Amino acid sequence: MSQAIQKTLRDSAGMRWTALLLLALAMFCSYIFMDILSPIKDLMQETRGWDSTAFGTMQGSEVFLNVFVFFLIFAGIILDKMGVRFTAVLSAAVMLVGACIKWYAVSESFMGSGLETWFTNNLNYIPVFEELGVSPFYEGMPASAKFAACGFMIFGCGCEMAGITVSRGIVKWFKGREMALAMGSEMALARLGVATCMIFSPFFARLGGQVSVSRSVAFGVVLMCIALIMTIVYFFMDQKLDSQTGEAEEKDDPFKVSDIGKILSDSGFWIVALLCVLYYSAIFPFQKYAVNMLQCNLTLTPPDAESFWASSSVTIVQYVIMLIVAAAGFASNFQKKANLKYGMLGLSIIALITYCYMGYMRQSAESIFAVFPLLAVLITPILGSYLDHHGKAASMLVLGSLLLIGCHLTFAFILPAFKGNPIGGIAIAYATILVLGASFSLVPASLWPSVPKLVDAKVIGSAYALIFWIQNIGLWLFPLLIGKVLDKTNPEIVDGLKNGTIAPDVAAVSYDYTAPLVMLAGLGVAALILGFVLKVVDKKKGIGLELPNITE
Repeated sequence: MSQAIQKTLRDSAGMRWTALLLLALAMFCSYIFMDILSPIKDLMQETRGWDSTAFGTMQGSEVFLNVFVFFLIFAGIILDKMGVRFTAVLSAAVMLVGACIKWYAVSESFMGSGLETWFTNNLNYIPVFEELGVSPFYEGMPASAKFAACGFMIFGCGCEMAGITVSRGIVKWFKGREMALAMGSEMALARLGVATCMIFSPFFARLGGQVSVSRSVAFGVVLMCIALIMTIVYFFMDQKLDSQTGEAEEKDDPFKVSDIGKILSDSGFWIVALLCVLYYSAIFPFQKYAVNMLQCNLTLTPPDAESFWASSSVTIVQYVIMLIVAAAGFASNFQKKANLKYGMLGLSIIALITYCYMGYMRQSAESIFAVFPLLAVLITPILGSYLDHHGKAASMLVLGSLLLIGCHLTFAFILPAFKGNPIGGIAIAYATILVLGASFSLVPASLWPSVPKLVDAKVIGSAYALIFWIQNIGLWLFPLLIGKVLDKTNPEIVDGLKNGTIAPDVAAVSYDYTAPLVMLAGLGVAALILGFVLKVVDKKKGIGLELPNITE
């Protein structure tokens, strides 16, 4: 019997982690595309006329169909009925279709086309949605933003479907093993996509000295093709595993609508779901505005056009150094020999300092924010391993909430006070961004592995889908709210753009972000309260959220 077990792919550490790598690489590519326009918000305003409201509405459209057409619920049903491998390939294909539409929407070919005219004259009023105040379009919204929003909606369906699929896939391959470490590692790698996006999106947009925002999106489309290839390879691995174990996800434990009621009646499930929506609403929408926030609050002086720091090659060098930071820091967690462990950790720290110095010399807001996931990559395996062996997931969430609150308040009140101080402002920005990224790493490492403790195995896909759906309400609402709050609290910029007294490029870097940041800090306060409530519920009901994941 033991020999038969050893022959399965799941019991081979190399095969388990290869499956994880394939899923993580697909998510890595999707994370890049998700924020592909975030670091070039200023260019979208300059070249396409997208003000903050248009930008926020388009960004929030990513999850519109998931929330209001309940696509995520259907995605969970598809996942439970069809299994991980089929849903993984389907999600990648849907993301690619949406990415292609978004690329065309911001391309030069769309400008002046009949399609642009149609979008200008239509979709200005959507019955029911308009009355409810949740329409994904509005009168006066640029045609390119409307069409991009359509593509982003389709992409968002595939992206969130991929998210629940990856979570279910990790449970399938790692349950009873290093599940928190696996989930944390997957998110650490995927979040490198955020840093990659922040560095390369502006790079491609300004390549050759001529601004073209469509080049950035085209870069993302190529990556979505790669993501599709990764999921196809995973398809065959997962199929092989099922043939070895005799499992058949598609036929065993069929989905029942009544199962959703069982999930929704659990108070622990609701607390976890609300924690997710609060955490993610305070981070993902912020990412879409973070580069512009830094542009508005830091004193950045572009380097001489002839210098190395202004060249395109510095982007490649800085990205290589970033990969060294991530790889060495991540690998240091798995070294058993002390000299190797601390040697790689030291290399990671030196590379991180070098990266930060280069970002300072480049005077680039996007390269400064790109450090966001780097500390998370280093500590996520540590957190995952600790939770696997020692537990304390709910306690980690409380700590994450405290860090989240502190970071947003620092951005709101301390960072603006250092405007005019070129060194102090950037130093505070770097430190706060690193801590914010670290706080966010607590979510996948501690929260997601807790879901299997709350629901039956046969409805894990539906449970993740419901959590993602609730979470997506925040991901739709808060990008839109940030954009509207920015315009409402900066009336002089809005009026200046209308009457032509302020240039679009000047307006794009002149916003006061205090109000949106305080709003996001408020989400952290709510998450902190729920974190304490979760600890009480866990202790009362014996859910086991504070217990280790690895079972002996």
